[in-house]
Amino acid sequence: MNDKELVAIRAARHVQDGMTVGLGTGSTANFFIQELARRHKEEGLRVTAAASSVVSTIKAQALGLPLVALEHLGRLDLYVDGADEVTPQMALLKGRGYDLVREKLLARGSDRFIVLVDKSKLVSHIGEKFPIPVEVMPFAWQLVKNRLQALGGQAELRQNAAKDGLAITSYGSLVLDLTFDAPVDSAALNQQLNDIPGIAEHGIFQDIASAVFIADNGNVEEIWKK
Repeated sequence: MNDKELVAIRAARHVQDGMTVGLGTGSTANFFIQELARRHKEEGLRVTAAASSVVSTIKAQALGLPLVALEHLGRLDLYVDGADEVTPQMALLKGRGYDLVREKLLARGSDRFIVLVDKSKLVSHIGEKFPIPVEVMPFAWQLVKNRLQALGGQAELRQNAAKDGLAITSYGSLVLDLTFDAPVDSAALNQQLNDIPGIAEHGIFQDIASAVFIADNGNVEEIWKK
């Protein structure tokens, strides 16, 4: 059993009968979906799931998990997803994929948000290893880019995987990948990005995580927000 599977199984233990659970997207989230489906089938766990992406929706359907559409949700008991970076203050960087709006919607709408990572995702500050994704309305990208550069950053439109066009999110937005030459205060930058018109969402998840589960060579450490 690898670390991703181990940490996902640990998170699935926190799902209780009757819960509405948000499903993240990515390799670690896939293991969580598999374990949740196993508990539903073999243990009779009553659960309703809401997915953060089309990919996770299809996987959950294939495994027989009962699903509810986001437009029918008022709240969730639990959301479980991975992250690209995690700081000691539990600030997160997400969004190397293309589902930022739905991911943050589920994270904010949940009573608890458990983040699943391995030790390689731990950083001293947001943006240490990856650009900060800024999901922007297509007609606003140049105005937003200028605002981001005024904050001291460099922002470039993300290319698609084939490098023959621009990346388009599931929300229909473009993505500006934002970098800085020096470490940034994620709390301050989070607020600054929230205040820029034309930004649909961004990859800083500040003060949202309830717990971070860290897998490291067969061991899982649970760090809960105080």
